[in-house]
Amino acid sequence: MRNLRVAVLVSLLVVLAAACGTQSTGQGAGGTNSGTTQAEKPLTGSAEDFGRARFDDPTRIDNKWFPLTPGTRFIYEGSSIVDDGLREEHSIVVNVTDLTKVIDGVRTLVVYDEDYHAGQLLEPEVPFHAQDNAGNVWYFGEYREDYEDGELEEPRAWVPDQKGARAGISMPANPRKDAPGYAQGFAPPPVNWVDRARVYKMDQKTCVPVGCYENTLINEEFERSKPGSYQLKDYAPGVGSVRVGWRGTKEEEKETLELVEYKRLSPEALAKVRKTAMALDRRGYDPGQVGDFWRYTREVYSHTQPAKHTLTASQ
Repeated sequence: MRNLRVAVLVSLLVVLAAACGTQSTGQGAGGTNSGTTQAEKPLTGSAEDFGRARFDDPTRIDNKWFPLTPGTRFIYEGSSIVDDGLREEHSIVVNVTDLTKVIDGVRTLVVYDEDYHAGQLLEPEVPFHAQDNAGNVWYFGEYREDYEDGELEEPRAWVPDQKGARAGISMPANPRKDAPGYAQGFAPPPVNWVDRARVYKMDQKTCVPVGCYENTLINEEFERSKPGSYQLKDYAPGVGSVRVGWRGTKEEEKETLELVEYKRLSPEALAKVRKTAMALDRRGYDPGQVGDFWRYTREVYSHTQPAKHTLTASQ
């Protein structure tokens, strides 16, 4: 399973609410190395990498290739192959909220995604990201709901330090063509999150409906158990993900997406997104049904703190 993990525009301007304690007091387990030392070493997303990471201001995510600015919305449109073999309209709406959530001792930034197929919302999701002192953006898991015909089929959640799961890399501070691939996180069955990424090309030109970008980075995402199947993601410097494609003879979904709209949300629109994201986050603690995934989700999510409105978006 691969989900679009998008980036947004320019640097993050975050006003921390001191009374809410928005700056993380945690760090990767046992981490003592300096950010400079960490940045010099290629990351593989291992537990050792995470153990060395420090998170002094984790919700300020201004990575060149993966900036996340609260109050920003990106809309992607395209298509993908569905179960019956037909190509279907596909769109994703990504909202960077002004919410934070403490996971495994680190305060993360909450993003709210909506995944539509043929105009129907199939997957609302809250993924969690944090940036370490070296500029690497880490992925701290997600809570997602899968719908069919408007009915919730099952919830899925994984977070680091629960049931064998661990954080992974959303984007290195300094991606290089010759660097090894890296884990984007790990969660054992029943979730089976084993996504990996590596640099495929650099210094490219990418044109999408919102504009053309120079010096873009193209990553390929894959699972080791599925050779010949790769998702390609184009990243524009200072912007983030602007296009999704694919390669490989065994790629089945053949998803294509392009950035068609970017905008800053009004205070009213952001408040609406915040309310929706918080409601989704709360459902993770009690999805309301009985079954293996419902039970697993409750157990995992019970070890996290509810998302809170602790940031101020720059308008």
